[in-house]
Amino acid sequence: MSMRQRPLSISLRRLLFGGTALLLLGGPLLAFGADAPPQDAAASNAPANDPAKGVTQLGKITVTAQSRSQEMQEVPIPLQIVTARQVDMLAATDLSKMSLFVPGLVVGGDQPTQPSYQLRGISTDDFGIGTESAVGVYIDGVYSARSGAALLAFNDIQRIEVLKGPQGTLFGRNAAAGAISIITNEPSDHFEGRVRVRAGNYGRQYLDGLVNVPLNDDMALRFSSYSNRSDGWITDAASGRRYGGDHDFGTRTVWRWNLSDNTRVLLSWDHENLKQLPKPAIGLIPLSNDPQQRPPYPPDPASYLNPLHAPLYNDAVGAVEKRKFDGATLSVDHSFAWGSLVSTTAWRRFDTENRGDYDGTNHIVSYLDTANLEHNASWYQEFKFSGSNDLADWVAGASYYDERARQTSQTNVFTDSIDTLAGNVMGVGHPLTDISNGLAAMGLPYTLLGDPWHEAISNTGRFKAYAAFGDVIWHLNDRLNLTTGIRYTRDQKTFSWYNMPRRADEFDATIAGLAQAGVIDMLPPEAQYALAAFGSNIIFTDAIGIPVQFDDSWSDFSPRAVLDYEFTPDAMGYVSVTKGYKAGGYNSVQVGSRFEPEKVWNYEAGLKTVFPEQHLLLNGSVYHYKYSNRQSLTLDPNTAGSGVPRYLVNSTDQEASGAELELQWQPLTDLQLGLTGAYIDATYSKAVAASGVDLSGQPTGEPKFSFAASLGYTWHAVAGGNLAFNLNHAFRGESRCNRDSQLQGTCRISPNFSTGSSQQRTDARLDWSSANDHWGVAVYANNVFDKRYVTGVSNISASVFGTPYASITPPRMVGVELRAKF
Repeated sequence: MSMRQRPLSISLRRLLFGGTALLLLGGPLLAFGADAPPQDAAASNAPANDPAKGVTQLGKITVTAQSRSQEMQEVPIPLQIVTARQVDMLAATDLSKMSLFVPGLVVGGDQPTQPSYQLRGISTDDFGIGTESAVGVYIDGVYSARSGAALLAFNDIQRIEVLKGPQGTLFGRNAAAGAISIITNEPSDHFEGRVRVRAGNYGRQYLDGLVNVPLNDDMALRFSSYSNRSDGWITDAASGRRYGGDHDFGTRTVWRWNLSDNTRVLLSWDHENLKQLPKPAIGLIPLSNDPQQRPPYPPDPASYLNPLHAPLYNDAVGAVEKRKFDGATLSVDHSFAWGSLVSTTAWRRFDTENRGDYDGTNHIVSYLDTANLEHNASWYQEFKFSGSNDLADWVAGASYYDERARQTSQTNVFTDSIDTLAGNVMGVGHPLTDISNGLAAMGLPYTLLGDPWHEAISNTGRFKAYAAFGDVIWHLNDRLNLTTGIRYTRDQKTFSWYNMPRRADEFDATIAGLAQAGVIDMLPPEAQYALAAFGSNIIFTDAIGIPVQFDDSWSDFSPRAVLDYEFTPDAMGYVSVTKGYKAGGYNSVQVGSRFEPEKVWNYEAGLKTVFPEQHLLLNGSVYHYKYSNRQSLTLDPNTAGSGVPRYLVNSTDQEASGAELELQWQPLTDLQLGLTGAYIDATYSKAVAASGVDLSGQPTGEPKFSFAASLGYTWHAVAGGNLAFNLNHAFRGESRCNRDSQLQGTCRISPNFSTGSSQQRTDARLDWSSANDHWGVAVYANNVFDKRYVTGVSNISASVFGTPYASITPPRMVGVELRAKF
């Protein structure tokens, strides 16, 4: 039984998914790898080398998504589309592996359980459960709660839609900077099977496959699975352990039931299990092999090692990054004579642990590791109505979101590193070393060194969000449309902190033994004072042992207005005003902290054109936004006067003006060229850094320019199949420094290496597929020219132990791929 064609959610699809035309065309990214788009009968029957075929693809292409049709010129939204084929061409396993090819988008994935997303210069760096992301990530329309589950591996996806600018009206809260919508494949009425294997350098072993089985005329089942493993691209010089590797496994099961001609049910289940070593922390201070050697303090940037060539020494006890994720989504779609109703019910749960080295040495006197443990469970329910007539296309609905989260933020050191802290930060020398040496000289069997020391803050959160929304495209005449929309959101949050008294059981037992033996009373007063100071927390010093809880609520109206005009059948212009909203929140490691919601107003104008005779597509847009109360994670060098630094959430006001360009050209049927570019001038309009520096009028750090270019060519009748060559190149400009950049480790760190420099990457692929596409083989290289960059320097350990460390980009990756379809 087949579903009856109906105008399902025409309004919503026009605004959000109409870019499928660009998707099938090749989109603004990697045009050479595009899937063949659906065409009308005349185009489908045209010869393969018929120039009219290219004209159809670039100009009059019509796509079908959820039983509605739309030409690409009708989409007045700045967006970029990434197809599944484009993902395959790059051998990308998640979005962070390819975001450089989407100008304006930055996805930091060196810690998959704590990723960062940035769009048009707007990001949220904090991964704690008290904050939200400014870039919403949605999988089949369902919000991915927290950063811990926001960067899952690709698994049988159809496309990725990157929508730039505020998407508050249709996507809702936490899409203030934009939205990333990941669309997966649904079960089809035809049997389908596929298996693919990749092998490459650094022990890369990747395997994925799927099977689609029609169960009867009304039901179908689709199952997919992947396994991604690699040994790692950097080796610890002391232990021989390899860091930078992958160890990830996941499955996806989707069941479709056509309950009637008017009703369809989709039920999906996703599972992922990730367990690997954490990101490598490359120390910048040259040290000897003596584990008792203390680094010079404060560190001298002139003596820093170049992290691109420095040895790796990481000694975090129990180092691991792992995640277990499960999620289920039930979608019921029913059509009426006047339109349709879609009900979406979703449940998500994940547990993560991330424990890694934070000093970049293997010396116990500077040992520092941190751990983040998180548990999250959420429910989401949305009802969406839509319809259309000659006057308007409309969509309206309501949603409810409920989330429960727990987090523990740990700092783990040894008493040796506490003793280093005492000398560097407290200015009291090294009392634990001195006392231990004195006890040894007296022949007493006691030492205050070598004992583990743990401090931690525990958080719990209960978050609820209610929303109602409506969006209407008014057809003012045959060429002019006015879109008006608004969403009301109500957020309710309960958040708590519990700063645990520090744990140092072995140290405390030694102190108790010394006190019982009367040794403590024999020590000089300054030594007794130092030991007393070590009886409590040194790092987390707020409200020790005292539970603290806040209850807050915020409400917001996010409107949207878009006017679009069709100058010709091949040219459309638009202007828009949109508002984005992000809920307020809390800093997980700052007891009693609270910040208000973020809000952004974006003003945009764009033009979308196609030149059929020239086989050319040219789109562009300009925008200006004002962002108030943006939340970012910054290093405070002297928290509360204790001298121990920590990362705090800082609120600033920002504004930016920018422009984006997209060009696709198909001069020959088998030759495709593409270029996308972005310009942005982002500055602080009002900001004071945690260090006290006034940043007003200073650049935010976002580079002014970025672009991606693509080329693809296909040779036919090669060994009974088709041979395709694909080439990508991406460029992201130099970070724009401000008065706080050096402290935050984003640029101008040391004369021995560059931080925040411009980045380039070139990927290439040579792919052969059989005439029926049942078999295929490819060789590929990511980062062909082996360009390596320092992405940032962490100064949190430098401020305490004199041990800054850096993060760098991976080296060139090469591999071979074999695939089969049946």
